[in-house]
Formats: sequence, C-alpha cells, structure tokens
Amino acid sequence: MPDVVLITGAATGIGRLTAETLARGGHVVFASMRDIAGRNAPQAEALAALAHREGLSLHPVEMDILSDSSVDAAVRTVLETAGQIDVLMHNAGHLVLGPTEAFTPDEVAQNFAVNVLGAHRVNRAVLPVMRQRGQGTLLWISSTTVHGGFPPFLGPYGAAKAAMDSLAGSLALEVSRFGIETVIVSPGAFTTGTEHFPKASPPNDQARADAYARYDDVTSTIADRLSALMPDDAHPQVVADAVLQLVNMPLGTRPFRTVVDLLGDGAEEVANAATGVRRGFFERIDLAELLTPQPTT
Repeated sequence: MPDVVLITGAATGIGRLTAETLARGGHVVFASMRDIAGRNAPQAEALAALAHREGLSLHPVEMDILSDSSVDAAVRTVLETAGQIDVLMHNAGHLVLGPTEAFTPDEVAQNFAVNVLGAHRVNRAVLPVMRQRGQGTLLWISSTTVHGGFPPFLGPYGAAKAAMDSLAGSLALEVSRFGIETVIVSPGAFTTGTEHFPKASPPNDQARADAYARYDDVTSTIADRLSALMPDDAHPQVVADAVLQLVNMPLGTRPFRTVVDLLGDGAEEVANAATGVRRGFFERIDLAELLTPQPTT
C-alpha cells in the first residue's frame, strides 16, 4: 500500500527531489511550499506538470510553516484529499552564513522559528491525526553538523539544527506508544543540487560583520572548500533515495538515524555512538520499549 506523505519545504532542493522520488516510487505525496500562487508558482506548476506527464500522485500544496492558520489549512487539504497522513517529512529550513556575533538576537530567533518552531507547529497539526489512527512516521531532515565536523560562520543555523534534532529525539519517546515512529536523516553539506548556500542569509549588523574582515577569505570560500571534498558526482538525490528506502521499510524496522555523508566528516561514527548510548541509557532506566513504536490495537 502506498503511504501518504506530507513534505515541508518542497519547492527546491532535497524537499523537491524527495517529493518527486517518493511519487515515482508509488507513494501519494503532498509537496508543501510557501506562496504557491506567487513566488513559488513556477515550482508548483512544474510539479503539477510532472505529475500529469508521468501519472504520479504528486500534489503541490500551500503551507507556510510560520503560520498556524496556513499549516492547519494545508493539513485539512491533505486529509480531505487523501484521508490520512502516514509520513510527515520535516524538511523546511534556512541557512545563514556569517560571523555569529553579527547576527542580531531577532535574526537568530527567526532562524530558530524556521528550523525548529515551524516543525513543532506542523507536528501540533499532524500528531492528533496520527495518535487517533494509532500509527505514523515523523521523518526529520537533520544535518551532519549536529554530530560531525562543523565549519565556522554557520553558528545560528548549526544551533537551530541541533535544537531541532534534540526536539526530534525527545518527541520520539513521547509518541512511540501511539505507534508513531521517528526517523532522522542527517545529510552532509551538499553545495550543489540545492539552493541552500546560494540563498544563505548574511547578518544584518554590517558593522559587526566588518569587524571580522580578517576572516573574509574563509567566509567567502566555505561552500567551495566543502565542494572540494565532495566526489565529482555528488548530488542530493542520494538523500531522496535514502528517504524512499526508509519509507518503503515496514513500520518498526527503520533505523532511528541514517547519515548520508559524502564528506566523511565523522558524523556517522559519532551518530552511531550516540544512538548506542541512548539505547543503553533507556535500558538502564527500564524504558527501552519507548525506542520502538508500539502500534495501538
């Protein structure tokens, strides 16, 4: 049976690739994005055309993860169309690039709003549906920055991704007895095939940024330095392929975390160690069953 999948931030990059890959894999996909009738109209139209051309169940849907009413309306649309949500894929996010000190508190808060609070907002709309049904999957697109080597001048983004990852890990334990599984995918730094680095936001406090001019050779070449470490054929399609493989696995058999890292920055080794520590701790406090979804009957 195909799964009904709702993806946030599916206009471009990993979200877009995954939407197309899952739909081609036979699943029913709702590719959400902001401003579907305006700025993202070309992306929505391209997805709709692809769906028509290839006979895919691929549906662009309006959703701004910073708006309660927009999120609620999008979830209603999915439920009215498909009747259920089997997989919620948290993909929406935004990169910032520059000296951490130069980002104002409001800018840092806004980055957390996109990368953390947006996911929480969508969860609050979808989890009641999954709890009532007694099954579902929360699939989070995290980052190797959470566990692996961490380049400088990505401070607010790295902090937000770490917070999102922590939220996912805690929530996983709180929803497992409802038959809701949590899966985290940690991609490495893909500098091509996404608009992550090209659309990265600089800090607004230009005076503070100028004070770090001695690092200009670093900030202006971060993406190039990362690209130089990647295989020539590196493309984020490998992340979409990994998501398809995970979605196709039976509930309860999926690994908690999958690292898709072509840089070899140590993220996978650290993540595996962290997963082992996590399991060992919950065995010690006699709550290991929370690590495995327990479908309600």
